[in-house]
Amino acid sequence: MKRILATLLLAVASLSVAHPAEAHALRIRGADVSSLAKSEAYGGVYRDARGHQGDALRILARAGLNYIRLKVWVNPADGYNTKTQVLAVARRAKALGLRLLVDFHYSDTWADPGKQIKPAAWEGLTLDELTRAVYDHTYDVLDALRRQGTRADMVQVGNEINGGLLWPDGSNADWANTARLLNAGYDAAKRVSRSTQVVLHLADGGDNGLYRWWFDNAAAHGIRYDVIGLSYYSYWHGTLEAFQANINDVATRYGRPVVVVETAYPFTTADDDGWPNIITSAEPYPGYAATPQGQAAMLAKVADIVRDVPHGLGLGLFTWEATWTGVPGNGWDPADPSSGDAWENQALFGYDDRALPAMRVLGRR
Repeated sequence: MKRILATLLLAVASLSVAHPAEAHALRIRGADVSSLAKSEAYGGVYRDARGHQGDALRILARAGLNYIRLKVWVNPADGYNTKTQVLAVARRAKALGLRLLVDFHYSDTWADPGKQIKPAAWEGLTLDELTRAVYDHTYDVLDALRRQGTRADMVQVGNEINGGLLWPDGSNADWANTARLLNAGYDAAKRVSRSTQVVLHLADGGDNGLYRWWFDNAAAHGIRYDVIGLSYYSYWHGTLEAFQANINDVATRYGRPVVVVETAYPFTTADDDGWPNIITSAEPYPGYAATPQGQAAMLAKVADIVRDVPHGLGLGLFTWEATWTGVPGNGWDPADPSSGDAWENQALFGYDDRALPAMRVLGRR
Protein backbone atom coordinates (compact mmCIF):
# COMPACT_ATOMS: atom_id res chain seq x y z
CA MET A 1 0.00 0.00 0.00
CA LYS A 2 2.83 2.41 0.88
CA ARG A 3 4.43 1.72 -2.49
CA ILE A 4 1.13 2.47 -4.27
CA LEU A 5 0.67 5.71 -2.33
CA ALA A 6 4.21 6.79 -3.09
CA THR A 7 3.68 6.12 -6.79
CA LEU A 8 0.48 8.16 -6.80
CA LEU A 9 2.15 11.07 -5.00
CA LEU A 10 5.00 11.06 -7.50
CA ALA A 11 2.52 11.06 -10.38
CA VAL A 12 0.65 14.04 -8.93
CA ALA A 13 3.90 15.90 -8.32
CA SER A 14 5.09 15.28 -11.87
CA LEU A 15 1.82 16.66 -13.25
CA SER A 16 2.17 19.82 -11.18
CA VAL A 17 5.71 20.34 -12.51
CA ALA A 18 4.79 19.56 -16.10
CA HIS A 19 1.82 21.94 -16.14
CA PRO A 20 2.64 24.85 -13.78
CA ALA A 21 0.63 27.25 -15.95
CA GLU A 22 -2.56 25.42 -15.09
CA ALA A 23 -2.35 26.42 -11.42
CA HIS A 24 -5.02 29.06 -12.05
CA ALA A 25 -7.14 29.88 -15.05
CA LEU A 26 -6.69 33.06 -17.03
CA ARG A 27 -9.63 35.40 -16.59
CA ILE A 28 -9.90 35.85 -20.35
CA ARG A 29 -9.61 32.86 -22.67
CA GLY A 30 -11.06 34.46 -25.74
CA ALA A 31 -11.55 34.34 -29.49
CA ASP A 32 -12.28 37.06 -32.01
CA VAL A 33 -15.26 35.78 -34.01
CA SER A 34 -16.03 38.89 -36.05
CA SER A 35 -16.16 36.82 -39.26
CA LEU A 36 -18.73 34.36 -37.92
CA ALA A 37 -21.99 36.01 -38.99
CA LYS A 38 -20.88 36.36 -42.60
CA SER A 39 -19.34 32.88 -42.65
CA GLU A 40 -22.63 31.35 -41.52
CA ALA A 41 -24.59 33.41 -44.05
CA TYR A 42 -22.40 31.99 -46.84
CA GLY A 43 -22.64 28.39 -45.68
CA GLY A 44 -19.77 28.05 -43.21
CA VAL A 45 -19.82 24.86 -41.15
CA TYR A 46 -18.17 24.21 -37.77
CA ARG A 47 -17.50 20.90 -36.07
CA ASP A 48 -16.13 19.88 -32.71
CA ALA A 49 -12.95 17.82 -32.43
CA ARG A 50 -14.91 14.59 -32.92
CA GLY A 51 -16.50 15.84 -36.14
CA HIS A 52 -19.98 16.67 -34.86
CA GLN A 53 -21.42 19.72 -36.58
CA GLY A 54 -22.65 22.51 -34.30
CA ASP A 55 -22.74 26.15 -33.33
CA ALA A 56 -19.21 27.56 -33.42
CA LEU A 57 -19.83 29.56 -30.25
CA ARG A 58 -21.02 26.50 -28.38
CA ILE A 59 -17.97 24.55 -29.58
CA LEU A 60 -15.69 27.31 -28.31
CA ALA A 61 -17.50 27.48 -24.97
CA ARG A 62 -17.42 23.72 -24.45
CA ALA A 63 -13.68 23.77 -25.11
CA GLY A 64 -13.29 26.18 -22.19
CA LEU A 65 -13.13 29.59 -23.87
CA ASN A 66 -15.10 32.25 -22.00
CA TYR A 67 -14.95 35.47 -24.05
CA ILE A 68 -15.60 36.62 -27.60
CA ARG A 69 -14.47 39.76 -29.43
CA LEU A 70 -16.54 41.45 -32.14
CA LYS A 71 -15.45 44.37 -34.29
CA VAL A 72 -17.78 47.20 -35.34
CA TRP A 73 -17.56 49.13 -38.59
CA VAL A 74 -19.75 52.16 -39.23
CA ASN A 75 -21.11 51.61 -42.76
CA PRO A 76 -19.15 48.82 -44.48
CA ALA A 77 -19.70 48.03 -48.14
CA ASP A 78 -20.91 44.47 -47.47
CA GLY A 79 -23.20 45.32 -44.54
CA TYR A 80 -21.39 43.05 -42.08
CA ASN A 81 -19.61 43.88 -38.80
CA THR A 82 -22.28 46.44 -37.92
CA LYS A 83 -24.54 46.85 -34.90
CA THR A 84 -26.99 44.37 -36.45
CA GLN A 85 -24.54 41.44 -36.41
CA VAL A 86 -23.01 42.44 -33.08
CA LEU A 87 -26.41 42.34 -31.41
CA ALA A 88 -27.30 38.97 -32.92
CA VAL A 89 -24.00 37.24 -32.11
CA ALA A 90 -23.87 38.80 -28.63
CA ARG A 91 -27.31 37.37 -27.84
CA ARG A 92 -26.12 33.88 -28.74
CA ALA A 93 -22.83 34.26 -26.88
CA LYS A 94 -24.36 35.54 -23.66
CA ALA A 95 -26.86 32.68 -23.68
CA LEU A 96 -23.86 30.34 -23.58
CA GLY A 97 -22.26 32.20 -20.68
CA LEU A 98 -19.60 33.89 -22.82
CA ARG A 99 -18.50 37.43 -22.09
CA LEU A 100 -18.12 40.16 -24.72
CA LEU A 101 -15.45 42.59 -25.92
CA VAL A 102 -16.66 45.11 -28.53
CA ASP A 103 -13.94 46.50 -30.81
CA PHE A 104 -14.78 49.89 -32.36
CA HIS A 105 -12.71 50.60 -35.49
CA TYR A 106 -14.40 53.98 -36.17
CA SER A 107 -14.16 53.26 -39.88
CA ASP A 108 -16.09 51.62 -42.71
CA THR A 109 -13.24 49.14 -43.15
CA TRP A 110 -10.08 47.84 -41.47
CA ALA A 111 -8.32 50.19 -39.05
CA ASP A 112 -4.72 49.37 -38.10
CA PRO A 113 -1.36 51.13 -37.66
CA GLY A 114 -1.10 51.79 -41.40
CA LYS A 115 -4.58 53.22 -41.92
CA GLN A 116 -7.22 54.91 -39.80
CA ILE A 117 -9.71 55.95 -42.47
CA LYS A 118 -12.74 57.99 -41.42
CA PRO A 119 -16.19 56.62 -42.18
CA ALA A 120 -17.47 58.21 -45.39
CA ALA A 121 -20.39 59.76 -43.51
CA TRP A 122 -17.98 61.52 -41.14
CA GLU A 123 -15.56 62.81 -43.75
CA GLY A 124 -16.64 66.46 -43.78
CA LEU A 125 -17.16 66.89 -40.04
CA THR A 126 -15.37 69.46 -37.91
CA LEU A 127 -13.40 68.20 -34.91
CA ASP A 128 -16.30 69.07 -32.60
CA GLU A 129 -18.72 67.20 -34.85
CA LEU A 130 -16.35 64.26 -35.19
CA THR A 131 -16.01 64.03 -31.42
CA ARG A 132 -19.79 63.96 -31.13
CA ALA A 133 -20.01 61.28 -33.84
CA VAL A 134 -17.59 59.06 -31.90
CA TYR A 135 -19.64 59.51 -28.75
CA ASP A 136 -22.99 58.89 -30.46
CA HIS A 137 -21.84 55.84 -32.42
CA THR A 138 -20.22 54.25 -29.36
CA TYR A 139 -23.24 54.96 -27.18
CA ASP A 140 -25.70 53.70 -29.81
CA VAL A 141 -24.09 50.27 -30.17
CA LEU A 142 -23.40 49.75 -26.47
CA ASP A 143 -26.81 50.96 -25.34
CA ALA A 144 -28.51 48.63 -27.81
CA LEU A 145 -26.52 45.76 -26.31
CA ARG A 146 -27.49 46.83 -22.81
CA ARG A 147 -31.18 47.12 -23.71
CA GLN A 148 -31.30 43.59 -25.11
CA GLY A 149 -29.69 42.26 -21.93
CA THR A 150 -26.24 41.54 -23.39
CA ARG A 151 -24.12 44.35 -21.95
CA ALA A 152 -20.54 44.62 -23.23
CA ASP A 153 -18.03 43.57 -20.59
CA MET A 154 -15.12 45.31 -22.32
CA VAL A 155 -14.88 47.93 -25.08
CA GLN A 156 -12.02 48.91 -27.33
CA VAL A 157 -12.02 52.61 -28.23
CA GLY A 158 -10.16 52.25 -31.52
CA ASN A 159 -8.22 49.40 -33.08
CA GLU A 160 -4.41 49.28 -33.19
CA ILE A 161 -4.17 53.03 -32.65
CA ASN A 162 -0.38 53.34 -32.69
CA GLY A 163 -0.71 56.54 -34.75
CA GLY A 164 -4.05 57.70 -33.38
CA LEU A 165 -7.44 57.32 -35.03
CA LEU A 166 -9.73 59.01 -37.57
CA TRP A 167 -6.88 60.52 -39.56
CA PRO A 168 -5.93 63.28 -40.00
CA ASP A 169 -7.95 64.86 -37.17
CA GLY A 170 -7.17 62.23 -34.55
CA SER A 171 -3.59 61.55 -35.53
CA ASN A 172 -1.29 61.66 -32.54
CA ALA A 173 0.70 64.31 -34.35
CA ASP A 174 -1.73 66.37 -32.23
CA TRP A 175 -2.21 64.52 -28.96
CA ALA A 176 -4.87 66.96 -27.75
CA ASN A 177 -7.12 65.92 -30.65
CA THR A 178 -6.36 62.24 -30.08
CA ALA A 179 -7.32 62.66 -26.43
CA ARG A 180 -10.63 64.38 -27.25
CA LEU A 181 -11.73 61.59 -29.57
CA LEU A 182 -10.64 58.73 -27.32
CA ASN A 183 -12.21 60.30 -24.25
CA ALA A 184 -15.48 60.72 -26.17
CA GLY A 185 -15.56 56.96 -26.69
CA TYR A 186 -14.62 56.32 -23.07
CA ASP A 187 -17.35 58.64 -21.78
CA ALA A 188 -19.99 57.02 -24.00
CA ALA A 189 -19.05 53.54 -22.79
CA LYS A 190 -19.14 54.58 -19.15
CA ARG A 191 -22.47 56.35 -19.56
CA VAL A 192 -23.99 53.07 -20.73
CA SER A 193 -22.31 51.02 -17.98
CA ARG A 194 -19.78 52.11 -15.40
CA SER A 195 -18.62 48.52 -15.00
CA THR A 196 -17.65 48.10 -18.66
CA GLN A 197 -13.85 48.14 -18.96
CA VAL A 198 -12.40 50.43 -21.64
CA VAL A 199 -9.34 49.16 -23.53
CA LEU A 200 -6.75 51.16 -25.48
CA HIS A 201 -5.19 48.89 -28.08
CA LEU A 202 -1.81 49.12 -29.82
CA ALA A 203 -0.14 46.69 -32.23
CA ASP A 204 3.56 45.66 -32.13
CA GLY A 205 3.40 44.00 -28.73
CA GLY A 206 7.15 43.48 -28.50
CA ASP A 207 8.06 47.16 -28.96
CA ASN A 208 8.57 48.62 -25.50
CA GLY A 209 9.72 51.99 -26.85
CA LEU A 210 6.42 52.42 -28.68
CA TYR A 211 4.33 51.51 -25.64
CA ARG A 212 6.23 53.79 -23.27
CA TRP A 213 6.04 56.70 -25.73
CA TRP A 214 2.34 56.15 -26.36
CA PHE A 215 1.13 55.64 -22.81
CA ASP A 216 3.38 58.35 -21.39
CA ASN A 217 1.68 60.73 -23.82
CA ALA A 218 -1.71 59.32 -22.89
CA ALA A 219 -1.00 60.16 -19.25
CA ALA A 220 0.26 63.63 -20.12
CA HIS A 221 -2.87 64.42 -22.14
CA GLY A 222 -5.45 62.97 -19.76
CA ILE A 223 -6.59 60.05 -21.91
CA ARG A 224 -8.90 57.85 -19.85
CA TYR A 225 -8.85 54.05 -19.97
CA ASP A 226 -8.98 50.95 -17.77
CA VAL A 227 -6.99 48.26 -19.61
CA ILE A 228 -3.99 48.17 -21.97
CA GLY A 229 -4.59 45.98 -25.02
CA LEU A 230 -1.84 44.57 -27.23
CA SER A 231 -1.56 42.77 -30.54
CA TYR A 232 1.24 40.22 -30.52
CA TYR A 233 1.94 38.06 -33.55
CA SER A 234 5.26 36.30 -32.96
CA TYR A 235 6.18 36.25 -36.66
CA TRP A 236 5.81 40.07 -36.88
CA HIS A 237 6.17 41.67 -33.46
CA GLY A 238 9.52 40.56 -32.08
CA THR A 239 10.69 37.68 -29.95
CA LEU A 240 8.69 36.07 -27.19
CA GLU A 241 11.25 37.49 -24.77
CA ALA A 242 10.71 41.03 -26.08
CA PHE A 243 6.96 40.59 -25.79
CA GLN A 244 7.27 39.31 -22.23
CA ALA A 245 9.54 42.21 -21.23
CA ASN A 246 7.14 44.75 -22.75
CA ILE A 247 3.91 43.41 -21.31
CA ASN A 248 5.47 43.10 -17.85
CA ASP A 249 6.84 46.63 -18.07
CA VAL A 250 3.68 48.38 -19.21
CA ALA A 251 1.50 46.61 -16.64
CA THR A 252 3.73 47.68 -13.76
CA ARG A 253 4.71 51.10 -15.16
CA TYR A 254 1.11 52.23 -15.71
CA GLY A 255 -0.60 50.11 -13.06
CA ARG A 256 -3.20 48.77 -15.46
CA PRO A 257 -4.32 45.25 -16.35
CA VAL A 258 -3.13 44.03 -19.75
CA VAL A 259 -4.80 41.78 -22.30
CA VAL A 260 -3.60 40.47 -25.65
CA VAL A 261 -6.60 41.29 -27.81
CA GLU A 262 -5.03 39.79 -30.94
CA THR A 263 -2.70 36.84 -31.45
CA ALA A 264 -2.67 33.86 -33.80
CA TYR A 265 -0.45 31.22 -35.38
CA PRO A 266 -0.78 28.96 -38.43
CA PHE A 267 -1.61 25.27 -38.20
CA THR A 268 -0.61 24.55 -41.82
CA THR A 269 1.18 26.05 -44.80
CA ALA A 270 -1.55 24.87 -47.16
CA ASP A 271 -4.21 27.07 -48.73
CA ASP A 272 -7.92 26.28 -48.62
CA ASP A 273 -9.64 28.88 -50.80
CA GLY A 274 -7.29 29.80 -53.64
CA TRP A 275 -6.44 33.16 -52.08
CA PRO A 276 -2.80 33.52 -50.94
CA ASN A 277 -2.35 33.32 -47.20
CA ILE A 278 -0.45 35.99 -45.29
CA ILE A 279 1.78 33.54 -43.41
CA THR A 280 3.15 30.62 -45.44
CA SER A 281 6.45 29.69 -43.75
CA ALA A 282 6.83 26.14 -42.46
CA GLU A 283 8.28 27.59 -39.23
CA PRO A 284 7.12 31.22 -38.85
CA TYR A 285 8.78 31.48 -35.43
CA PRO A 286 11.87 29.43 -34.50
CA GLY A 287 10.92 26.18 -32.81
CA TYR A 288 7.21 26.41 -33.63
CA ALA A 289 6.18 24.63 -36.83
CA ALA A 290 3.10 25.57 -38.81
CA THR A 291 1.26 22.45 -37.65
CA PRO A 292 -1.69 21.88 -35.31
CA GLN A 293 0.80 21.04 -32.55
CA GLY A 294 2.93 24.11 -33.32
CA GLN A 295 -0.13 26.37 -33.27
CA ALA A 296 -1.22 24.97 -29.93
CA ALA A 297 2.27 25.34 -28.46
CA MET A 298 2.69 28.95 -29.58
CA LEU A 299 -0.72 30.08 -28.31
CA ALA A 300 -0.10 28.27 -25.01
CA LYS A 301 3.25 30.06 -24.69
CA VAL A 302 1.67 33.48 -25.26
CA ALA A 303 -1.03 32.63 -22.72
CA ASP A 304 1.54 31.59 -20.14
CA ILE A 305 3.51 34.82 -20.63
CA VAL A 306 0.32 36.78 -19.95
CA ARG A 307 -0.36 34.66 -16.87
CA ASP A 308 3.08 35.51 -15.50
CA VAL A 309 2.64 39.30 -15.66
CA PRO A 310 3.50 40.66 -12.19
CA HIS A 311 0.84 41.38 -9.57
CA GLY A 312 -1.82 39.36 -11.41
CA LEU A 313 -2.26 42.11 -14.01
CA GLY A 314 -2.30 39.71 -16.98
CA LEU A 315 -5.96 39.18 -17.87
CA GLY A 316 -5.63 36.80 -20.82
CA LEU A 317 -5.77 36.74 -24.60
CA PHE A 318 -7.94 36.52 -27.71
CA THR A 319 -7.03 34.49 -30.78
CA TRP A 320 -7.76 36.63 -33.80
CA GLU A 321 -10.47 35.53 -36.23
CA ALA A 322 -10.78 32.04 -34.83
CA THR A 323 -13.81 31.29 -37.04
CA TRP A 324 -12.56 32.80 -40.31
CA THR A 325 -12.42 29.62 -42.36
CA GLY A 326 -12.14 29.48 -46.16
CA VAL A 327 -15.79 30.09 -47.07
CA PRO A 328 -16.35 31.51 -50.59
CA GLY A 329 -17.81 35.01 -50.32
CA ASN A 330 -16.39 35.68 -46.85
CA GLY A 331 -13.26 37.42 -48.08
CA TRP A 332 -10.85 40.07 -46.90
CA ASP A 333 -12.27 43.09 -48.72
CA PRO A 334 -15.82 44.16 -47.80
CA ALA A 335 -16.02 46.09 -51.09
CA ASP A 336 -14.92 43.12 -53.25
CA PRO A 337 -17.10 39.99 -53.14
CA SER A 338 -14.48 38.06 -55.10
CA SER A 339 -11.75 38.57 -52.51
CA GLY A 340 -10.65 35.58 -50.45
CA ASP A 341 -9.51 34.80 -46.92
CA ALA A 342 -5.77 35.21 -46.28
CA TRP A 343 -6.12 33.92 -42.71
CA GLU A 344 -7.87 30.54 -42.82
CA ASN A 345 -4.64 28.70 -41.94
CA GLN A 346 -4.63 30.53 -38.58
CA ALA A 347 -8.21 29.83 -37.50
CA LEU A 348 -9.09 27.49 -34.64
CA PHE A 349 -11.00 25.24 -37.05
CA GLY A 350 -9.14 23.12 -39.61
CA TYR A 351 -9.84 22.58 -43.29
CA ASP A 352 -12.13 19.70 -42.33
CA ASP A 353 -14.08 22.26 -40.23
CA ARG A 354 -13.09 20.49 -36.99
CA ALA A 355 -11.88 22.22 -33.85
CA LEU A 356 -8.09 22.15 -33.68
CA PRO A 357 -6.07 21.11 -30.58
CA ALA A 358 -5.19 24.76 -29.84
CA MET A 359 -8.80 25.45 -28.93
CA ARG A 360 -8.85 23.05 -26.01
CA VAL A 361 -5.32 24.05 -24.97
CA LEU A 362 -6.45 27.67 -24.70
CA GLY A 363 -9.64 26.68 -22.94
CA ARG A 364 -7.56 25.04 -20.21
CA ARG A 365 -5.18 27.97 -19.63
